[in-house]
Amino acid sequence: MSKKYFSAPGAQGPYSLAVKAGDYLYISGQIGHTDADGRPLASVETQTKRCLEKMADLLKTAGASFDDVVKTTVFLKNQEDFTKMNGVYTIFFSGAKPARSTVIAGMVFPEIMVEIEAVAYLPEA
Repeated sequence: MSKKYFSAPGAQGPYSLAVKAGDYLYISGQIGHTDADGRPLASVETQTKRCLEKMADLLKTAGASFDDVVKTTVFLKNQEDFTKMNGVYTIFFSGAKPARSTVIAGMVFPEIMVEIEAVAYLPEA
C-alpha cells in the first residue's frame, strides 16, 4: 500500500496534517480559532468556516474535494453551538453527506470552539 504525507509550513506538533494511505485520505483535526493572518475568531460559525476552509485546501492538495469525504468527526466545546456549527457545515457538504459523529469535548486551547477531522475515499488508478 502506498502512503503519502501532507504537512504545511508552521504546522505545530509531531503529526501530519493529512496522510493518504492506499485509497483513503485521513485528515487530522482542523481547528479555526484564528484567521489566515493569525487574528482570533470569536464565534463558532467563523471557526467552523475556517476549519472547513483549511480542510478544503488539504483536500485540493491531495486531488480531492468535499464530494470525496466519507466520514467526519466534529468535536464541539459547547453543545449549545451544535445548530450554529451545522449551519456552516451544510454549506461545505451540500451534496451527499458523509457519515458523521459529533462529540462534546474539551479542547487543547480554551479559545477553540470546534475541531473537525475527516476521511476521504480516493481510489488509486
